[in-house]
Amino acid sequence: MTAEYPVTEVITASELADRVAELGAAISEDYRSRRPILVAMLVGALPFLADLVRSISVPLDVDFLSLSRFGEGGRLRVVLDTAENLSGRDVIIVEDIVDTGLSLTVLRRMITDRGAASVATVSLLDKVPRRVVAVPIEYRGFEVGDEYLIGYGLDHDGWFRNLPSIWAVLDLGRFQERREEAARLVYGNR
Repeated sequence: MTAEYPVTEVITASELADRVAELGAAISEDYRSRRPILVAMLVGALPFLADLVRSISVPLDVDFLSLSRFGEGGRLRVVLDTAENLSGRDVIIVEDIVDTGLSLTVLRRMITDRGAASVATVSLLDKVPRRVVAVPIEYRGFEVGDEYLIGYGLDHDGWFRNLPSIWAVLDLGRFQERREEAARLVYGNR
């Protein structure tokens, strides 16, 4: 994009498709004799999940979980819990993005405490510069910087989730002031 407008495409739809296919192949190989359950974190992971399950060539189940922060300490609470019993299951957590690692650490512990046979994480994006706690990510799509990202499930106040690629917002203040113009710009590139 132009210097006048601080948003730029950083991962194309084609690059996303190629990497998701690679992740699906790796999961298929690692779980070829098992039936994993993919637990997707709502709402951001939905586009990634949809493409990922189509690239996995072993039987699997899918479930959903939603967490939110509340209170002064920012404690996590479960907003939507899994419908399936995870005891004895090989669970793969599906995340759109991991940044500090705090939520994922709590989530992995919660699923382990429920008696899961194994717990792994597949994350489309890994924001390593923001990491506060070390947390394993067994299947990583892309390592990204600290920019604010939109598209392919990532949003800004509910906008831009349905973009087929990922865009970096280089000046969040200007972006917020001109969000409708940004929408015309990024959707016009489809």
